[in-house]
Amino acid sequence: MNRLRIALPPLAELGPSEQPWQPQVDFARLDRASRVVETGRCPLGQLGALGKGARPLPVECFLHPQDSLLTSIELPQLPAARIKAAVTCAAQALILGPLEQMHVAHGPRDSAGQVVLGWLPRERLQALGSELERAGLKLQGLYPAPYALAVPAPAQVNLCLVDGQLVLRHSAGQGSVQPLLPQSRPEGGQEPPAQPQWQEALEQLRSTAGELCWIGHEAPPGIVQHLASEQRWSGPAPAWSLHAGAATGRVAAKGWGRALGCCALAVVVWVAGLNLYAAREAEQGQRLKTQMNLRVRQVFPELPVVLNPLQQARQQLAARQSGNSAEPNQGFANLLLQAASAMPFMVGSVQRLTFAQERLQLELLPDTPMTADDTWQGALAQAGYSVQREANGWSLVPGGQPTGEQESAGRDDDE
Repeated sequence: MNRLRIALPPLAELGPSEQPWQPQVDFARLDRASRVVETGRCPLGQLGALGKGARPLPVECFLHPQDSLLTSIELPQLPAARIKAAVTCAAQALILGPLEQMHVAHGPRDSAGQVVLGWLPRERLQALGSELERAGLKLQGLYPAPYALAVPAPAQVNLCLVDGQLVLRHSAGQGSVQPLLPQSRPEGGQEPPAQPQWQEALEQLRSTAGELCWIGHEAPPGIVQHLASEQRWSGPAPAWSLHAGAATGRVAAKGWGRALGCCALAVVVWVAGLNLYAAREAEQGQRLKTQMNLRVRQVFPELPVVLNPLQQARQQLAARQSGNSAEPNQGFANLLLQAASAMPFMVGSVQRLTFAQERLQLELLPDTPMTADDTWQGALAQAGYSVQREANGWSLVPGGQPTGEQESAGRDDDE
């Protein structure tokens, strides 16, 4: 599969986001062996039309020299997280402006202890991603301009001229950009000679970089090695990219989706934890009810059944204090025993017991469901007891006595 590489114009020329950005760009196609098979120049949108169907065409983009902010720092052997922190601190001293407005990327530490780093304004990086997406292109890598050049031989430096700036590649991981300052125009309006400008820049490079290899046409005087112009595109890309970890184009929307997914996961975990807590509390409450019932049975063994441990304990204490504990009310005990044996679902659900005039009223807790099964009422009737449903519980009386509703009905008839 061929690779498509694009040499970007200056990112400062990016127009407003609502207007299409269709500059003329230089491009090259490389085969699998990184040999250049085609070069040319065309609008950015025309390159996007070369994609297959609705899938965007992946491209490797190389920044313009004036956007290629690139340097290297020397670091000791550190873990990856420490290297990132050290690079951030170094970039803070190099960047002229707020660091939070810049996207900083760096490569791995090489054998000489050097770490290459570059930076780019986040706003321009996001605008570039949007424009490439609009043109039907998918940003696969974004690199400074020197990394498009072929890797030089040892003790050599490959260089070429791009828009009045020297682009140099020192090795597979090292590169740089050197601007050529314009000379002042002499008196009389004549063009300044280019020879002194070239000579001064090349002499400085020779003293520091070694043998120079020119890429492209019209090599300046003093250059011994001269490479074909195709070597401008055939260089291997570095192990790092300026677009990695930055929000470009549609990546920002993916970030929102990931954030929403994290929020949904947090809600699910919170609900699960809340249900687990409620289950534990319910289990503890049931255990406390059982312990209270056992404790009341131990202290008051004369009770036939325990429906409301707290209230029954208070009643028994009051009876003992009044001296009537030795003569328990047999009618109350019988009604309580019959209610417990015929209505086992009432155990632990009674909020209040009331016994008056041979009538036992059971007031249930507010959240207690009222059972629809009435077979237990027949069992009570066979035992000689009447049961009547009330608004918040049940009322039990011996079979020959009327319940509360029956008495009310009788009084209405008398009136």
